[in-house]
Amino acid sequence: MSVALKNDLLLRALLREPVARRPIWLMRQAGRYLPEYRATRAKAGNFLALCTNPQLACEVTLQPIDRYPLDAAILFSDILTIPHAMKLGLEFEGGDGPVFQRPVRCSADIDALGLPDPGSELKYVIDAVALVRRELGGRIPLIGFAGSPWTVATYMVEGGSSKSYSYIKGMMYAAPRDLHRLLELLGKATILYLNAQIAAGAQAVMIFDTWGGILTPRQYQEFSLHYMEQIISSLTREAQGRRVPSIVFTKGGGAWLRKIASIGCDAVGVDWTTDLSAARALVEGRVALQGNLDPAALLAPPERLRAETLRVLDSFGAGPGHVFNLGHGITPGVDPERVALLVDTVRGYVPA
Repeated sequence: MSVALKNDLLLRALLREPVARRPIWLMRQAGRYLPEYRATRAKAGNFLALCTNPQLACEVTLQPIDRYPLDAAILFSDILTIPHAMKLGLEFEGGDGPVFQRPVRCSADIDALGLPDPGSELKYVIDAVALVRRELGGRIPLIGFAGSPWTVATYMVEGGSSKSYSYIKGMMYAAPRDLHRLLELLGKATILYLNAQIAAGAQAVMIFDTWGGILTPRQYQEFSLHYMEQIISSLTREAQGRRVPSIVFTKGGGAWLRKIASIGCDAVGVDWTTDLSAARALVEGRVALQGNLDPAALLAPPERLRAETLRVLDSFGAGPGHVFNLGHGITPGVDPERVALLVDTVRGYVPA
């Protein structure tokens, strides 16, 4: 793990240091759009088996790195590993997403939850981090990640995916103390989990707050941002003599970018509903920005994709502090050649 990085563009950009070009990595860059991923998943048997096998998780993490000249690898895992370790009966049913056999709906359910030990219940993730880091051999940095306490709690309380979020919003209004107890526990678990990933070799970490955008501004501050701030303040800041940058991404959180930038993270992810020029004005140079091409642009004809990519790059403008990414993850039906075009366009970009 002491091998010097050959390409540290991502780490420098996240810290708003000057870089020769915009670094690029993509959310869900390892996924179903790649035929090699589908083959490995078939070999694993199912998604959960793939996530919990360090060798196969490493293999999948490296697949897009071997195919494209990306500037970072992100660990192949899932945001629901912590509740999986809490023995809630997590299953992934076909294309319907995650399902918990034992959802968390009341105070007694919360009382029954333990604090997972990353070195035992989540050892498969930590082993995968160490394995990927070794296999990368210093080519590019490795990003570790976790779901935000609010986002993870939504799945735990709803029992899976939801459109109305009636159970967790019901708890939020009827039993806010219970919800805070759950979020506090998840916050502690996430701190342990991310710091264990850093100790194993993750060189940057990201918090995915996928469902923060379903909240009102006041609720977002109380039930989501507060706990992400606690996590950020407790992260390991330096490893192997180098800063470990942190990224916070709230999907649908464009209205709160100024507040997100104030919690101590190094970078803020921006979804495709906010122009980077507006985001840059809001954060006032306090953090780097990551984003934010609409993932659906990868379905466009090549020239339209190239134009949309250049528009995002131009929107940020000149100067340090931008990591190119999508505004959310790659969707399964994308042609891998479109991703190749996207990466080449970003790598060849020269600001006007």
